[in-house]
Amino acid sequence: MKMNVDGTNLAFETHGAVDDDTRPWVVISHSLACNRDMWAPQIPALAENFRVLAFDTRGHGDSDASPAPYTFDQLADDVRAILQSQDIARPHFVGLSLGGMIGQTYALRYPGTLRSLTLADTASRWPEAALATFAERAQIALNQGMEPLVAPTLARWFTPGFHRARPDEVARIREMIRTTPPMGFAGCCAAVPRINVTARLHEIACPILIIVGKDDPGTPLAMAREIHDNAPGSRLVVIDDAAHLSNVEQPALFNQALLPFLAAFTDG
Repeated sequence: MKMNVDGTNLAFETHGAVDDDTRPWVVISHSLACNRDMWAPQIPALAENFRVLAFDTRGHGDSDASPAPYTFDQLADDVRAILQSQDIARPHFVGLSLGGMIGQTYALRYPGTLRSLTLADTASRWPEAALATFAERAQIALNQGMEPLVAPTLARWFTPGFHRARPDEVARIREMIRTTPPMGFAGCCAAVPRINVTARLHEIACPILIIVGKDDPGTPLAMAREIHDNAPGSRLVVIDDAAHLSNVEQPALFNQALLPFLAAFTDG
């Protein structure tokens, strides 16, 4: 399905018993340079008890790549437009990396609208040096396409052991990176290092689960701990033998952390 937001078509799909009003919605938001298929290891398990909405962030997957740069307010407003088009109120929100930054922004921009917030392998702010890092990656994408970014990205996203053991899954993610529109990648690269919500995390009233791969070099454990330390009542789960895409590298452990958390905050 697609909907138009100010001239930009945004793609999304739903899973589970979507007509069962007794089941809460779970909205899932993917990483930079991925698309909604990143959540393939979670969607079947989620759909057993929840209605699931998976969307492609502006500039990714089947969503249009409007001209860069993008902002997190803009990306959060995209989510809001999709949810309102489907009459979805008070969903759970699960976001990884870029998706987690969208989730934090959404929770602060639209207080009281989420049942819970799961933040996986993400950050609430970046060091100043990240501005140059993401600007360089954006320029590579715009000038040379995504191909030069594929190998270094995969090296950060998965441990060496996973590269050896699951070349099929690595290849699946490789194709997502390779086919990400350069303009969409650059647009989101402009937003990522500018997030700075650590001091406001205490304002988020809904339950928060933080998940991080122990071996994540991109948004490392220290960033997850900073979110945890500044979000009162939040829960932190560290997944061993996982790097940045912990939901892909250790899907069973990721689901074991996520599903009971969602179930605990489903009523009401």
